[in-house]
Order: sequence, then C-alpha cells, then structure tokens
Amino acid sequence: MSAALDSPGADASRSAAAREGRGPGGLSAELTERVTRLLEAVRSVGSGLELHSTLDRICETAAELTDARYAAIGVVAEKGEGLADFVHHGVDERTARRIGRLPDGRKGLLGALAHGPEPVRLADLAEDPRSCGFPPGHPPMRSFLGVPIRVQGEIFGNLYLTEKRGGGAFGDDDLGMVRVLATEAGIAIGNARLYEAAKQRERWIDGSVAVTTALLSGGDAEEALQVVAEQARRLSGSAAGIVLLPAEEGGLEIVAVASEQPPKTLGMVFPPESELVAELRAGRPVFVEDAALDPRMLTDRARDYGPVMMLPLQSDGRVIGALVTPRPRGGRPFTASERDLAARFASQAALALMTAETQRDRERLVVYEDRDEIARDLHDLVIQRLFATGTMLEGAQRRSNVPEVRRGIGRVVDELDVTIQEIRTAIFALQQAPAEVPSGLRARVLREVNMAAVPLGFTPGHHFTGPVDTLVGDLTGKNLIAALREALSNAFRHAGASRIEVSVDAGVRLPDGRPGVRLSVADDGVGIPDGGRRSGLKNLERRAESLGGAGWYGPGIGENGGGTEVVWQAPY
Repeated sequence: MSAALDSPGADASRSAAAREGRGPGGLSAELTERVTRLLEAVRSVGSGLELHSTLDRICETAAELTDARYAAIGVVAEKGEGLADFVHHGVDERTARRIGRLPDGRKGLLGALAHGPEPVRLADLAEDPRSCGFPPGHPPMRSFLGVPIRVQGEIFGNLYLTEKRGGGAFGDDDLGMVRVLATEAGIAIGNARLYEAAKQRERWIDGSVAVTTALLSGGDAEEALQVVAEQARRLSGSAAGIVLLPAEEGGLEIVAVASEQPPKTLGMVFPPESELVAELRAGRPVFVEDAALDPRMLTDRARDYGPVMMLPLQSDGRVIGALVTPRPRGGRPFTASERDLAARFASQAALALMTAETQRDRERLVVYEDRDEIARDLHDLVIQRLFATGTMLEGAQRRSNVPEVRRGIGRVVDELDVTIQEIRTAIFALQQAPAEVPSGLRARVLREVNMAAVPLGFTPGHHFTGPVDTLVGDLTGKNLIAALREALSNAFRHAGASRIEVSVDAGVRLPDGRPGVRLSVADDGVGIPDGGRRSGLKNLERRAESLGGAGWYGPGIGENGGGTEVVWQAPY
C-alpha cells in the first residue's frame, strides 16, 4: 500500500490537487478553512453555562462565521406572543440607545419568523412584504439570513444575520454552516437553561432558609417581615418586595416594603371589597401583565410598574397575608418557572410566619401568666404591707409630740399613698388585655408608658403638647405608637437607663412646611456604642419615611449628654 502511495501516479494526483486548491482529503482549501472555522465555532458555543453569555457568544460566532456585520437572537416568549428577549451583536451602545426599545417580535419580519420552522434567506430586506422598516437611527441592513434554534425539539428562538460584508447575499454554504451552528447552539442553550434553573432553585432555597431563620430567631417581628420583602425582591429580580397582612378593619395592610426608593406605601390598607384582595384572601395567586394599565390596581404607584406577581401567604389552607413583587414598567414578564419558585417561597414564608406566630403566642402566654402572678403579688402582698406600714406610721405620728417628727412622718405617709396609687396603676396595666387598648392617641401613649414601667422598674415621664387626639390621624397615630413601643423596648433592652422622658408634640412644623407630630424618647443610659446594632432605629426611620416624615437619634438626657434621644416625626 505504501508503494502505491509513493508511486508516480500518486505524486501526480497530489500535484493536481494542489494546482486546484484542494486539500489531501479532496476538499477545496476554502471549504477546508470554513469547516475548520465551523468546528472552532461549535467548540466556542458550547464552552460556557451562563445563558446570556452563551447567547452573546452564539451571535458573535455566527457573525464571524458568515462575515455578517450584525447578528441577533430573538428568544420566543413562553406564551408565544412575540419575543421575551433580544440579544444582539454588531450594534454599539450609542447606536442602541439612539434606536431605543428593542424589537418585541409582535409585528414585521421578526414577528412572522418567531415561530417559523424553516430558515429564511433574503437578498434585500426591504423587498419582503413582511418587513415594516426600521426605526429612526437604525443602521441600514439589506441581506438577511434567519435560522430557527430548537431546544429539546421546541423552537427557542431564531438566529438572525444581516448585512454580509462585501454587499453580497448569504449563500448556501452560509446557510449550511449556520444550520449546524444553530443545532449546536440549541444543545448549548439547553445545558445553560438547566444550569440556570438549578442555580435559580438554589437561590430561592437559600432565600427561604434566610427567611425561616429570621422569623424563628425570636427577634423583632417587623425586621423579620422586612427580610421576607427583601429576599422576595432580590430573588424575583423585581423593583420592590411587599408584604401585606390582614388589617384590623378588613382588607390587607402593607407592613413591609423593600425597594431602592424610600417606601411611601407602608401602612396603606387595601379595602376588602377590592377584587385583588378577594382573590388573595381566597388563596388564589394573581399575575398582572402591566400594572399601569390594569384597572384593578387601586394605587397611583401602579403606574410605575409593569408585570406584577401577587401571591397568597398560605399554609394548610390558611391565608395569613400576601407577597407582591412588581417589576418596572417595560420589564420582562415572569416566567412559569419564576412563578412556581416564588409560590413555593411564599408557602415556606407563610409556614415560617405561622410557626413564629405560634412561638410568640406561647411566649405571650407565659408573659401574661407572669403578669397575673406579679399583679396578684403586688395586690395581695406589696400593697397590703405598704398599707399596714402607712397605718403604723400614722399611729406613730399621733403619739409623737415633736412637730418635726410629725411633719416628717406625714410626708412619708403621703409618699406611700402615691406609691400605692402607682402600683395600682401598674396592676391595671398588667391585667389589661390587648383587646382593651384605649382608642385615643393620648390614652394609647399612656398605656405604652405604663406597660413599660414593669420591665423598667420605674415609670417613664411623659409630656403632651397640643391636641394630639384630634389632630393626629389613625395611620400616623398607629405608626407613632409602634415607634414608641420600639423606642421603649430598645431603652429597656440596651440602654440600662434610670430615667426616660417621653414627649408627644402635635404642634411641630416639618421641613417642607406641613404640620406634623413629633415623638421623642430620651434616656440617661449608656447610649449607642460604635458599631452597635441599629435595626430598631432603621425600623423607626422606615416608618417615618413611609409617611413623608423622618427619624433620627442624638444625645440623651444624662450627664454631659449621656444616653440617647430618639426622635420620630411625620405629618398628620
């Protein structure tokens, strides 16, 4: 055989092949080069797992392989209505900004090809009746080649190539190579989608773990709800994450908002007669394609949003609230996978919320039992002993002939009477059920002050300025009480204070000129250490900002400004 290869006839054949520009395998040098480029392109396309990078790489490789100036991939939407994504190559950022919105595939040639099973090759785009022209600022394009990309037998999208260099049309060789590339691209995209789906599921699972940990850690309930909102926003790629819980008057109330801008809707209540509220309270999810155009949306803020997911927070058939994740106006719709993962996240969050609520109920029950026991001891033992001590002192006062002693004993007896009255007030506060909360703002502030006296060991001072009951509205009043409770709780847990002063002023003027109410809680404790936790203070600031107000802290009422003063203010 080697002799045959070395024969003069073989040498003649090789010489002829060389003269004709063919390689050893009988292929032309040009075709050999193109096959080599195709193999290199196939290798390049399958070299990554991140989906968007894979699409970018396919566009760039296809353009190089066919000498096209521009390339793009239009990803068909799940419901088949236009394109869900459009990745392009060859158009610089400045030109892309000048063109504006990317093609949506609902009309024109791209719309007609969105589900086309066969390749399309055109010498001049403008001559095709399906073409609807280009927007202003778009670069000129004549030659066109479109090839479908299939993933697991279904059309994922189309690979578009335009403006072949040299001004000619795309040939049969171009079509053949792009078809091979599209087949390999389908495999690479399928792998990338599986990888993306796995990573996405992993992120949602990690988010669910973070939410469960925050809710069951025994920390602040509002902070835990904020974690739910922040995780939902981050995982869903939305502009905001919103948690709603049942309102006292019915409907759903926004209790936590996570967004880049200060929340303006915190505390807003959606009425029970709302169609959306009825659906969510019935345990049915709601998906809105464009919030700005949906008549069911009841807030002006809806005009800033596009696609919205509204998911009931339910577990074991019980609905305890809702989770809302809106995307910006013009944002891409939520996919079926995203909806499914978000629904599972909402179910896990609901289960954690219910478990945390049960845990807090048990803790409250223990607290109420302790309060009852403390109240009984105060009434049966402490007050009786103080009363007996006062009686003994009064007897000693009558028997004494020294005026100074009689006056001194009288002052002590008066102090005992005041102490007995304060203890009776504390007993009343201890025995008061949550359902018996006073309705007026002044009375509610006093109740919080008296309730705080038990763990503090002393009653905080209080001062009111202006008609707080008549000027301050329900929403502001409710948030003021929550801020007061948070500030008193922080003082008890962290300040180590011996004196606290609470002030409510309904006659302040806010920086923007509006009338408002200001709450200040000042103590003489240790102050806020550098690097210390400030989650409670952030909650106060969020509540104030949601109403158009503000919150801050400064030096307290201790010696040389020791301690902390927390200030919270908002319009009526």
